[in-house]
Amino acid sequence: MTSSELTRAGWTLRPAVPADIEVIAELRATVMRADLERLGRYDEHLVRQRLRDSFSPRYTSIITVDRELAGCVTVRPAEGRQWLEHFYLAPHRQGQGLGSALLRTVLEHTDAQDMTVGLNVLQGSAARRLYERHGFVVEAQDPIDVFMVRPPGGRGLGQTPTNDAHVAI
Repeated sequence: MTSSELTRAGWTLRPAVPADIEVIAELRATVMRADLERLGRYDEHLVRQRLRDSFSPRYTSIITVDRELAGCVTVRPAEGRQWLEHFYLAPHRQGQGLGSALLRTVLEHTDAQDMTVGLNVLQGSAARRLYERHGFVVEAQDPIDVFMVRPPGGRGLGQTPTNDAHVAI
């Protein structure tokens, strides 16, 4: 599943390419706008630039439905775990189970590698409920971000992953 396309229940996951950067930056701006505005942190240029500065086609996958970009997800190794980043779904694709299906796919791969997964979500974001349903728990938080973690298989916290291999989805 590292370089080929994966199709499940009407959606396809393909590796990102450098040319995807601008459409993903625009998707990020659209998806994050309401939460960033609520937190007083929205900047129309910075929201896109942060994606551009951290975009890595090597670790990013594009989600398509009917050949249309439906979202993206990045899973990269860092700090002895896999970091789930840039997980965005187009607004018209949200609330249909696609996010849960994709997250299950990501977690199947990290579980197979016996890897802990970390992420951060904005305070008050509805996405937090999705992560909690899939076994993530709060590790730390500040006024803007909630940092969450999920041990392999959703096992109890405190168990250390045994390997830090890259997970490519």
